[in-house]
Amino acid sequence: MSVAELYTKSTKVWIPDPKEVWKSAEVTKDYKEEDHILYLKLEDGTDIEHHINQKTQELPYLRNPDILMGENDLTALSYLHEPAVLHNLKVRFLDSNNIYTYCGIVLVAINPYEQLPLYGDDVIYAYSGQNVGDMDPHIFAVAEEAYKQMARDEKNQSIIISGESGAGKTMSAKCMMRYFATVGGSASETNVEEKVLASNPIMEAIGNAKTTRNDNSSRFGKYIEISFGHRYHIMGANMRTYLLEKSRVVFQAEEERNYHIFYQLCASANLSEFSELELGSAENYYYVNQGGDIYIDERDDVADLERTRNAFSMLGICESYQMEIFQILASVLHLGNINIQSNERDGENSFISSNDKHLDLFCKLLGLERNQLAHWLCHRKLVTLNETYIKSMTIKQATRSSDALAKHIYEQLFNWIVNQINKALRSSSKQHAFIGVLDIYGFETFENNSFEQFCINYANEKLQQQFNLHVFKLEQEEYLIEGLSWTLIDYHDNQPCIDVIEAKLGVLDLLDEECRILNGTDEKWAQKLYDRHEHASYHFRKPRMSNSAFIILHFADDVLYQCEGFLEKNRDTVYEEPINILKASKSELITELFHGKEAVSAGRGQISNVTLKSLRKTLPATSEHKKTVGYQFRASLHLLMEALNSTTPHYVRCLKPNDTKQPFTFNPKRMVQQLRACGVLETIRLSAAGYPSRWTYVDFFSRYRVLMRKNDIHVNKKQTCKNVLENLIQEENKYQFGDTKIFFCAGQVAYLEKLRANQLRAACIMVQKMMRGWLQRKKYQQICKAVIIIQRYTRRFLAKQLVEHLRQTRAAIILQKQYRMLAVRRLYTLIRTAAITIQACAKGMATRRMYRKMVQEKKATILQKYVRGWLAFLRYQRIRHAVIHLQCCYRRMMAHRQLKKLKFEARSVEHYKKLNKGMENKILQLQCKVNDQNKENKILVEQVTTLTASQKNEVEKLKNEIERCRVEETKVLNLQQQITKLQEELERARTQRRDAEVRASRDLTQWKQCLAVFEKEKIELSDKKEAFNKYILEQSTIIEEQIALKVASKSHQFQVEFEEERFHYQNLVKEFSRLEQRYENLKDEMTYIKVNEMRGVDTAETCSTIKFQELENENQKQKNEIDQPREVVGDTATNDTREQNDATYNLLSQLKAATEEAEILKEQQIWLKSQLLGARKEIDAMKNKAGMADLFGLPKVGNKMSEEDLRCAYDAVRVANKLLMDQLNEQKARHVKEIEAFQIEARNFKEKLNEQQQYFAQALQLPSGAQMEVGLQQEIARLINENLDLMEQIEKQDKTVHKLKTQLKSMTESEKLKYVVESKVCELPNIPAIPWKSQDFQGMLECRKEDEAHLIRNLITDLNLQSDALSALPTLPAFILFMCIRHADYANDEQRAHSLFTAVLGGIKKVLKKKYDFEMVAFWLSNTYRLLVCIRQYSGDENSVEMNTPEQRKHVLRNFDLSQHCLILSDLAIQLYHQLIKAAEEKLQQMIVSGMLENDTIQSISSMTARPTGYRKKTGSLPGDNATYTLDSILHQLNSFHNIISKHGLHPEIIKQVYRQIYYIIAAVTLNNLLLRRDVCSFSNGVQIRNNVSHLIEWLRGKNLHQSGALETLEPLIQATLLLQLNKMTDADAEAICAMCTALSKPQIVKILTLYTPINEFEERVPVAFIKNIRNLLANRSPSRHLLMELKHVFAVNFPIIPSPVRLDKIKIPEILNLDFLNRF
Repeated sequence: MSVAELYTKSTKVWIPDPKEVWKSAEVTKDYKEEDHILYLKLEDGTDIEHHINQKTQELPYLRNPDILMGENDLTALSYLHEPAVLHNLKVRFLDSNNIYTYCGIVLVAINPYEQLPLYGDDVIYAYSGQNVGDMDPHIFAVAEEAYKQMARDEKNQSIIISGESGAGKTMSAKCMMRYFATVGGSASETNVEEKVLASNPIMEAIGNAKTTRNDNSSRFGKYIEISFGHRYHIMGANMRTYLLEKSRVVFQAEEERNYHIFYQLCASANLSEFSELELGSAENYYYVNQGGDIYIDERDDVADLERTRNAFSMLGICESYQMEIFQILASVLHLGNINIQSNERDGENSFISSNDKHLDLFCKLLGLERNQLAHWLCHRKLVTLNETYIKSMTIKQATRSSDALAKHIYEQLFNWIVNQINKALRSSSKQHAFIGVLDIYGFETFENNSFEQFCINYANEKLQQQFNLHVFKLEQEEYLIEGLSWTLIDYHDNQPCIDVIEAKLGVLDLLDEECRILNGTDEKWAQKLYDRHEHASYHFRKPRMSNSAFIILHFADDVLYQCEGFLEKNRDTVYEEPINILKASKSELITELFHGKEAVSAGRGQISNVTLKSLRKTLPATSEHKKTVGYQFRASLHLLMEALNSTTPHYVRCLKPNDTKQPFTFNPKRMVQQLRACGVLETIRLSAAGYPSRWTYVDFFSRYRVLMRKNDIHVNKKQTCKNVLENLIQEENKYQFGDTKIFFCAGQVAYLEKLRANQLRAACIMVQKMMRGWLQRKKYQQICKAVIIIQRYTRRFLAKQLVEHLRQTRAAIILQKQYRMLAVRRLYTLIRTAAITIQACAKGMATRRMYRKMVQEKKATILQKYVRGWLAFLRYQRIRHAVIHLQCCYRRMMAHRQLKKLKFEARSVEHYKKLNKGMENKILQLQCKVNDQNKENKILVEQVTTLTASQKNEVEKLKNEIERCRVEETKVLNLQQQITKLQEELERARTQRRDAEVRASRDLTQWKQCLAVFEKEKIELSDKKEAFNKYILEQSTIIEEQIALKVASKSHQFQVEFEEERFHYQNLVKEFSRLEQRYENLKDEMTYIKVNEMRGVDTAETCSTIKFQELENENQKQKNEIDQPREVVGDTATNDTREQNDATYNLLSQLKAATEEAEILKEQQIWLKSQLLGARKEIDAMKNKAGMADLFGLPKVGNKMSEEDLRCAYDAVRVANKLLMDQLNEQKARHVKEIEAFQIEARNFKEKLNEQQQYFAQALQLPSGAQMEVGLQQEIARLINENLDLMEQIEKQDKTVHKLKTQLKSMTESEKLKYVVESKVCELPNIPAIPWKSQDFQGMLECRKEDEAHLIRNLITDLNLQSDALSALPTLPAFILFMCIRHADYANDEQRAHSLFTAVLGGIKKVLKKKYDFEMVAFWLSNTYRLLVCIRQYSGDENSVEMNTPEQRKHVLRNFDLSQHCLILSDLAIQLYHQLIKAAEEKLQQMIVSGMLENDTIQSISSMTARPTGYRKKTGSLPGDNATYTLDSILHQLNSFHNIISKHGLHPEIIKQVYRQIYYIIAAVTLNNLLLRRDVCSFSNGVQIRNNVSHLIEWLRGKNLHQSGALETLEPLIQATLLLQLNKMTDADAEAICAMCTALSKPQIVKILTLYTPINEFEERVPVAFIKNIRNLLANRSPSRHLLMELKHVFAVNFPIIPSPVRLDKIKIPEILNLDFLNRF
């Protein structure tokens, strides 16, 4: 393939540009090898000529085809060079807003300077468990790859994050740590991952600062090792720091800040706990105001300090240590404000004023001696062999000394905090593996580069060397795996540059040597560098215009270093005397900082400052080789490289798109500088030197099938690919065949793409040619047919016109004839009408004149009549008004006299007495009348009931007689005598009935009187109760007010005492003794409270005894009273007939009902008395106490009492009052209900009485025969109503019996315990449970206590789900367990029921823990739900009665209330439902992405979607090598789920909810992967996914689950697929997209549009303007920061209580279950 073949017309190339670095152009003329000019056309239409260098013959870089534009892996580009990399990053960053891009093993991260929704938990879960090449580039993908390799290879991993300041290194490291904390959360309850994340705010506060390039720049390097256990959960962490920028503590450049912690303290200075620091605004302190800008936009220093303090607390640093840390930091600020003065002009002798406020504060905060510190800050000690001298320092030297002291203090504090963090994160157990995260400074070059930049660039040289070796190694390993023949690739080795820095007599070695010389200077050191390296090393140069600088040729750029300050920074010295003063500090933390493991040197009065804790070694005082900063940094760097080389590294390169921090702004010059500096271009160069483009055989065959000939195609696709390439590419060294891939050299894929495009273009031209010819032929044929049709229609038109002319002529003649006739007729009609009109007017005028005359005469007569009448009426009215006025005056006079008389009488007392006496008598008479009327009404009601009963019997007899009479009509004459006898007997029976009614009415009157007495007693008790309640309320309010006053006074007093005693530390001993005495007092109070509780028990026992005695007496009395009427009735019954027996039976039933009501009233009366007695005793006990202090356990007067005790006492009183109020409210509500019930009963009686009266009145008016029929019907209706009422009463009585049994059981148990305490109280006899008479099987199974474990084992633990015993009834275990619980209820054994229920729950949880799969969870979910339904169905409440059949109502529970057990079962069912969803998700998780996104169900479309792969996608291979999932796999799994849950009898409503959740998981996983994968966002994939979704919907409809809500969960995925298929060009398209995509959020729509990728040259990318238009249209939509769907979202489950039709007594237990030990009842 020659150059001329590449540089043809329409080929796109890259040319250099001074502004944009590289500019795209298009070749306008084919290039020939002898040409020296290349004719190009820029994108703006400008034609230019590019001259080719004659010596090098270098042509412009070729541009990659459009299919590779925006590729997520740079190594997948066909042409690998700088402009291609820069353009690809620019397209992804600006057009697609993708900040991450792969470059082989490197992740390139561009800082967007904007918050993006890319780091939520849903994104973490989306990347967790995925292959790194399957998803879009992301920081989480690199973290997942490291985590997966650690677990798979059991080898330690490391992640190296580098970049310039402001490129986002710190944010990337935080995201890494957050990912590991989420995915590898600790298995214990120590929450190590939270502690690891908590270290971030601390390190940001003390190690980050604002620079001109970044608002949160890390000014130190750190390497965090995150430890993992055998199960790969986080166990702990360890942090190592490198090269803290100490100079920032005392100096900041313009527009920069000091470390954040100083500004946080100043911003929070107004807090009470920081008052001792005496800080103010940051503008007042020299060490933090030099940059001029002390604030950062959108940053709250107060809130940041709060987060820092919370992080300290989480890591175990107590409040006292925190305050000491803040004191040290505040002292550094005060140290910078100390004013050093001089009395001399030259400033040789310096001193500090005795009134210096900041020095006082510095000494106060650190606990130092002021005079000593003031002296040694301005003096230094000189030690010689014989003597020691003290020399005064100049102002400049003293300032340097104080600055060095400040830096040293901050460094020691920084190291101490790091050490404390490591202690908090350290794990006691042994680590299995670790992942190291290295957040280190990137390559730096400034206008003035000093020692810090030199160390940073030295570290980057070492890291670049390690990176090159690792990339080279991986590249060669790939070739070996694929079996390629290869030669060594020449790569750039920067070892010579490293040797210049660290080798013997290198820059660092000479620097350390100069530092050891007493009079060493920067100039002498620079001269040594020139002499040693200027001509000996290629990477070292001397600048032309300077003798105090040098140039190092680094791998990234040439850097000029200024020698000034190198020696001082390398020595990093501070004088010994101030350090000794700090060692004598009163502060524990200061003492710990400076008595620790720091390297101390006594030589010449200086100590060395050691940054790295791992290298802190104590040197002897006479050591000549003091460890300098350069030496320490070199040693720590070697340790770091050893750690990195022992792990598998992963690389993240952070880039800054611009220096102005503008969001999504791309500066090509700055990007190229960073790409060269961070090693990305070196990776590209290594890839380009080998085989950067790789295609799997399947993808290559699918992509380039259009270039194949028929002879090339072979059964084996690998052989087919070889045949094609031999014909297309003549040079065999441009490609190689591996085992699974084809490897191409740079540019070959672009050449193949060009051939493919040409072939497709030629095919398109051929198709167009044939299509145009066919269209022209069709057009000619259509024209011929049209001409013939036009001629035919024209002739027809002319004939029609002739016919129309003839018709119009004939019509005109007819119209003329008719019109002339019409004119003559109109004239005649007009004349005739005029004559008739004139005659009518004349006759009418004469008639009207005559009529007016007659009307006038009549009206005059009528007016005269009415006027005369009106005048007579007026005269009568005047006379009448005069008479009435006279009468009124007279009557008013008489009334006035009477009024005076009455007023006089009213003033007398006797008159009032008479009036009142009369009124009282009237009221009493009326009251008596009312009572008499009520009694009469009640008597009448009873009489009516008895009469109706007797009439009923009579009617029945008469009906029988009538029937017999009708049958025996022939015997009427013979039976007349018998009828007369029967009538006589009937009369006699009536008389006897009347006598019985009289006796019954007398008895009923007596009972009513008794009831009236009971009602009066009840009213009296209720009045007493209300009075008692009022009294308690008054007492409670008084007590609350008193206690509130005491609490307020005491709290105020204690506050004053606390303020007074705050500064007196010695008083704590006295306070301790007081607290001991208080403890003894509380002990006494507790004993007193216990005695009171025992008294309360005695009172309760006494009340219960009284209640039982009164109950016994009342029962005996009631029995005696009931026996008397029974005996009377029994005597009369022996002598009466059958009708009398019926009447007596009715009377007995009425008496029984009355006795029951009386017993209920008596019980209420006894209960009220007992409550009243107990309340009185409590009041007496309260009165007998010493006072309010003793009542609430308060100390007596004179003793101090804590505020906490007062609050406790006050709370106790409030609780007691609340309890009393609750009891009173309950009693009131109960009495109100009773009164309402009595009122309703009275109204019912009145209504019945009125009905009976109406009935008798109507019956008396009817004849005798009709009376009997009406009476019979009335009696039948009454009996039906009574039967219904009796059935309701029986049900209510059953319920009350059930409740009374449970109450009696609990009362008997409590009484037994009380009788043991006090034997004087009589023992309550146990009421045995009445067993039911069991004839047949009643649906109960008895499980003895010893058989409980056997039952759980056979029915739950060892149950075989495939057993035939469960085929007919899958929920058989639930029914068996319920029948066992029902028997426990039948036997009234609550303990056994509770034990069985607990064992069942434990068994279910155990079996699920032992075997956790979908079928097992589905089976026990179905049985748990059925057991819950059974308990609700047979609970016996009103709702359960309605849902059962009459046969099932016999099986209701009698004794137990299992509502709490229902709640527990409901919680277990919800837990099982969640486990079922989790089991389904685990099985579907690995199928969803492959089946929904990668499954090619439409083969015609799938053949066009192949794309080249980069380094990250290594897994491609021939078909059949790896098992993949398809859509059929998902449908098969869904069928399996449905068969399982249907087989085990899960309710259909729950099945619908299960599939709703499963479909949500499918939609969420599919959509999330779609949003994170660029390779599937295309038109063809949209069609594929939509087709797959339609299959899922069809499956739902086939299973009749489409109404479960599952279709709604698929709506976001459906809209996403439609979005991929719609047009995306015009404004109308944008509006259509916004109207359609209602289920997608704004970020999701924009993300899909930016990810949309054409798969061939005939599609177009989505324009950036179109995406902006979409954003504007969606601006009003509710904002959402969530990009992905929440995978952990679970819909709320609802368990419908639908009863089972299965009858318990019809269930048969199979023998295979081995449950013979259960007894059937």
